[in-house]
Amino acid sequence: MNIEEKLAGVKARYEELEALLSQPTDGATFTRLSKEMGELQPVVEAIDAYTKAKHDMDEAEALMADEAMKEMAQEEFYSLKEKIPELEHRIKLLLIPKDEADEKNAILEIRAGTGGDEAALFAADLYRMYEHYAAIKGWKFEAEEINDTGIGGFKEAIARITGKDVFSRLKFESGVHRVQRVPETEASGRIHTSAATVAVLPEAEEVDVKIDEKDLRIDTYRSSGAGGQHVNKTDSAIRITHIPTGLVAECQEERSQFKNKDKAMSRLRSMLYDMERRAKDEARAANRKSQVGSGDRSERIRTYNFPQGRVTDHRINLTLYKIDQVMNGVALDEIIEALITEDQLNRLAEIE
Repeated sequence: MNIEEKLAGVKARYEELEALLSQPTDGATFTRLSKEMGELQPVVEAIDAYTKAKHDMDEAEALMADEAMKEMAQEEFYSLKEKIPELEHRIKLLLIPKDEADEKNAILEIRAGTGGDEAALFAADLYRMYEHYAAIKGWKFEAEEINDTGIGGFKEAIARITGKDVFSRLKFESGVHRVQRVPETEASGRIHTSAATVAVLPEAEEVDVKIDEKDLRIDTYRSSGAGGQHVNKTDSAIRITHIPTGLVAECQEERSQFKNKDKAMSRLRSMLYDMERRAKDEARAANRKSQVGSGDRSERIRTYNFPQGRVTDHRINLTLYKIDQVMNGVALDEIIEALITEDQLNRLAEIE
């Protein structure tokens, strides 16, 4: 299907929705149709602007034959000729299939990788980077569980981030983040390389994922160690295993077993939803040359080199020499915007 056929199809569907909404219908159907129409409206407006520009350009070209109108018609013709490719590009961007998870909140999970105490310190630095970034964006950042080392590092940290378009901006952060720096405890000044893994999951609601109780094994255990902020002497910690997939979600942060179970179930839903979403994405993107946005957590995605003051995202070969601004969240948007643009270009190639 070429672009013209796609545009005609969008217009036809929009007009069909207008007709359907003018007829009596039940509340659920009205809401569903209104939502679809609202999503199509920007596309239709862009199509109308594109169609008008092409029509005006044809008229200007015809007027160029009139000597009295030639100069003015030429000016309009070349102005519109320059504008039309921009309008085409905007339409194509609007036609990119939307990721249904983009508008969702996110569960952020950070785990120390190779590198011992230094990896745990880096994991804590990453946690604060995202906390600062969330504050800049006006999002709510809530610590769900922190397993600290006692010397300022995090073995594991989980947070819930809520706000506008949270997942759409953070979804490319999933992967292995590597740090190169001289640890404070390194007397010889030797640079160490450590790593931490970041996972960003779209927060799933009950309507997104149906979980059968018989597929769950629920274990209780006693909160212990540096993991729970509220270590106690009762078996309030919860571990839920989804037997068909082997996925495990745990929570020991709350004193209440009920609250821990509720949080663990929420995480399990998000993990299952993310797994299903990734399977769909991988199937759709099987023919892509670039895997930006695949979120493959086994690959190194970014290096933070403190001695050189640089941050490099290896997926798009982007290097910024402003590591302090990245780590305090201020310059993180530059990397995220570049990743979003690259992903859009890859997805545009699929619809052309």
